[in-house]
Amino acid sequence: MAVLSATKLLIFFFFSCHLSIFSSTATAVYTIGVNYGTIADNLPTPTQVAKFLKSKTNIDRIKIFDTNPDILKAFAGTGISVTVTVGNGDIPSLAKLPGAKAWIEKNILPYHPKTIIRYIAVGNEILATSDKTLIAYLLPAMKALRSALDSANATSVKVSTPHSLGILSTSEPPSAGKFRKGYDKLIFAPILEFHKRTKSPFMVNPYPYFGFKPQTLDYALFKPNGGVFDAGTGINYTNMFDAQLDAVYTAMKRVGYEDVDIVVAETGWPSVGDPGQPGVSLENALSYNGNLIKHVDSGKGTPLMPNRTFETYIFALFNENLKESVPERNFGLFKPDLNPVYDVGILRSEQGMAPTSAPTTATAPSAATAPSAGKAPSSGSGKWCVAKSNASDAALQANIDYVCSSGVDCKPIQSGGACFNPNNVKSHASYAMNAYYQANGRHDFNCDFNRTGVITSTDPSHAACNYSVNQGSGLKLESSVAANTMRFSAVWHVISLATLSYCMIFIRFY
Repeated sequence: MAVLSATKLLIFFFFSCHLSIFSSTATAVYTIGVNYGTIADNLPTPTQVAKFLKSKTNIDRIKIFDTNPDILKAFAGTGISVTVTVGNGDIPSLAKLPGAKAWIEKNILPYHPKTIIRYIAVGNEILATSDKTLIAYLLPAMKALRSALDSANATSVKVSTPHSLGILSTSEPPSAGKFRKGYDKLIFAPILEFHKRTKSPFMVNPYPYFGFKPQTLDYALFKPNGGVFDAGTGINYTNMFDAQLDAVYTAMKRVGYEDVDIVVAETGWPSVGDPGQPGVSLENALSYNGNLIKHVDSGKGTPLMPNRTFETYIFALFNENLKESVPERNFGLFKPDLNPVYDVGILRSEQGMAPTSAPTTATAPSAATAPSAGKAPSSGSGKWCVAKSNASDAALQANIDYVCSSGVDCKPIQSGGACFNPNNVKSHASYAMNAYYQANGRHDFNCDFNRTGVITSTDPSHAACNYSVNQGSGLKLESSVAANTMRFSAVWHVISLATLSYCMIFIRFY
């Protein structure tokens, strides 16, 4: 027995040595989830995508923005789990059990469990739409879908809904994080109670890309920086991602639900931007996404949520060429031909690839979008929110009504105002939407307007109508969503070297 024990001990230490040697020489392998968007006309088939992800990458879960049957069929038997999404417009019809059962029977039961459906995301960033009807039906739809799943014995599928960080009225410092007034107890406490009862996660979409300033770029990219000090907790945050998550955690704690799990449903960084757009490059996209994956896989958690591994879905799997703006078209980890835009350590049997060549800016805007004669071109440091060209007048009028009732000064688009002409709904909506966007911290989620707004780096100002300055003192200012987090340490590396040294000494002695 003594000989056997010593042999076992030797084997254990030898195996530990082998692991230490291997980990010090091999490229680290990480697992991650991705958002698989399909707003493009040049993507590979779902079957090709499923085969590629299974055989060539360590991506073990995807999130799609619908219930595309071709995708659900393609991922059958792959072991890659899928999150499906209920369209925003379908939410009211699912608030009652019969509608929810019909939806489950059509979109879940024909595929699950051969295709592993992990979550049903009920809509996307519903609170950011400011649509009172959708907001009112959101939780009833989540409850009805949960009941329908239970009735169908599909209990492993969880129900949630992703939120933008616009749900927070305050996010800086993280210790001051709180939900928007009026939504905290009326909306979020019941939603969080649902998550606690059903053991499902609270989904959020933190984007340091939308919250950084030139002076906080390194902080947003997980690069070495001096950090941002939170006097409320005495914590010095060294990355914005952690700070954003801790702001959400603090808001959850204020309403008594800090024990609910958090899933990062979307986060990412574009590799190409508009001409002169600050902070956007292939190198920065690689830095953010590469460091993010290492961070969330490390199990370190955040300062306020230590020792936690956050299930995370990077946005996005592919560059999507039919999206509105240049940055939106270039969030992908892969090109449509399945070659990586850059490698963040998720490719199988690869030692890691250098970023593939790509332009860091888009081509110059066309004459139709270029600054008009007599107006100085944008310096490149500005961003503006304007109406999408395909948005309906009814939707844009609703945007005007919402913005002008929220405390934003709309006098410039009234008769006699500097921005009254051209006198049409689209022009007035663009001014109002931009004023709201500028007043609320210039985060891209403040330009969503139920998918009718788009960010541009071309200054839309014309004649006496200046989009670049605050028009009046009635602008409603709110804290921007920005934050920080702990610096990665070299603890694992030190432990590996120490283990290796100890093993070598032990084997030599033995």
